[in-house]
Amino acid sequence: MQETKYITIISNRKKIVLSINTILYVLMTGKNAEIHVFGDKIYETRMTLGELEQKLGDGFIKVHRGCIVSAMAIHDITDNINLSNGESLEYTIRKKNEIIQQLHLKQQSIINSFTGEDTPSTQEEYRKYYSSFDNLPFAFTDIEMIFNEQSHAVDWIFRYGNPALAKLEKMPLDQLVDSSFGSLFSNMDSKWLRSYERATLYGEILEIIDYSPEIDTYLKVICFPTFKGHCGCILFNISEIQFTKNSSDAEKALMLYFGKPPSKNA
Repeated sequence: MQETKYITIISNRKKIVLSINTILYVLMTGKNAEIHVFGDKIYETRMTLGELEQKLGDGFIKVHRGCIVSAMAIHDITDNINLSNGESLEYTIRKKNEIIQQLHLKQQSIINSFTGEDTPSTQEEYRKYYSSFDNLPFAFTDIEMIFNEQSHAVDWIFRYGNPALAKLEKMPLDQLVDSSFGSLFSNMDSKWLRSYERATLYGEILEIIDYSPEIDTYLKVICFPTFKGHCGCILFNISEIQFTKNSSDAEKALMLYFGKPPSKNA
């Protein structure tokens, strides 16, 4: 994960301190800058784009004259800049190759920082670090991502797994640990890679609910950053989870969970 840095702005006559890692993009509207952050929040401040570029550092890419975007927030670049939160932005198409090159360089810079002294170096060290996970009733694993020369995640290696993971993956732990997923499952689906890459590179906490053809199971997976270059995954077999509705707030919570504002009459 990247080191957390902050900027201070004046928005609506209030001093606001923002973590740079939460900023998705900055869009100029006249002489004001709109700072868009995770959680659908927008802060308007009277600053030039050049001033903000200096404050934000080199983790941002200028995609047209009035917009800079966090490299951390970019999922991919097609006819639009597609962000990890689902938003899409327009950019100067004639600069597509230049923008893609900048994105790869910034991703590579993050990958190059992955050597960390606190990362376990042996199976025994991983088992000791995660010993409290051994008896959990749900599957957990710490995986180390493998990147290609274009800075894209192409596979991962299981560095730790608990007995519940072996049960879920239908494979002995000693066969799983220190093996790459692709070497164990020839029908590997790349959809998992996209989320694990985001958690590893950009420190996001993500939830995936999808079908795993590799083990013929519908899964709920929560992934999050652990060591540099790694992410942790909590996995559930959906068929083994029961939902209980214990109060009238449960429906509102579910609507928020799925990204829908609760109705006023709910």
